[in-house]
Amino acid sequence: MPTPATTKPEKLLKGKEAEDRVLNYLREMNRPFGAVDISANIKGAVSKPATQKILVAAAERGEITQKTYGKSTFFVTNQATMEDMPPAKIQELTAELGDLTDKNKELTVQSKTLQQELVKVKSTPTNSDLATSIASTKAQIEEAQAQVAPLRKGGAIVSEEELAKMETDWKKYRGEWISRKKVFRELWNTFTDAIVPSEAADLKENLGIEFDSEEHVQLEKLLGPGSLTSFRREK
Repeated sequence: MPTPATTKPEKLLKGKEAEDRVLNYLREMNRPFGAVDISANIKGAVSKPATQKILVAAAERGEITQKTYGKSTFFVTNQATMEDMPPAKIQELTAELGDLTDKNKELTVQSKTLQQELVKVKSTPTNSDLATSIASTKAQIEEAQAQVAPLRKGGAIVSEEELAKMETDWKKYRGEWISRKKVFRELWNTFTDAIVPSEAADLKENLGIEFDSEEHVQLEKLLGPGSLTSFRREK
């Protein structure tokens, strides 16, 4: 039975080869690192204890700088030993930085424009959504046309039976309204007979009571008993 393939570990460096690997990495990165980080970043080519010894020895020789923060120790290349960058190289890098900055601005503007277009595209109904919306609208139109068809033909919208039932219900609820209105009137007169009209007016306003206006009275006369059946369509 075949065994799964395993990744062969990187060769463990020792001596001068290990020292060069660690110090060259620190010099190339030119930023603070701990021994554990360097050992991990070079894929374990140098063990953590060996990396620590190499860094401490280099710091004692003045090749690199060692800084301790609490329980953590960091190492960085001695900046005094770093070669100065020629002015021409600095000018070249500055120009390159300017070009990249301009390109970044252009790409940022393009990104915003594309994002806005994407929002518009996402908010636009799909073909499926449009088909569903059209079908729903057609159904609503057909329903509305079916409702107005009797009007166009001059037929009765409400049947005699429906009118009779509405008249019965109207009489029932109108009777209850008149009865409650009578009870209220009697109670109100009892309460206000013992106070002056101004106090009665204040009480009415505080309780939010509204009496029937002239328009209400006329409407009650118009919608009295038999008012609904009187509106039957003449044939």
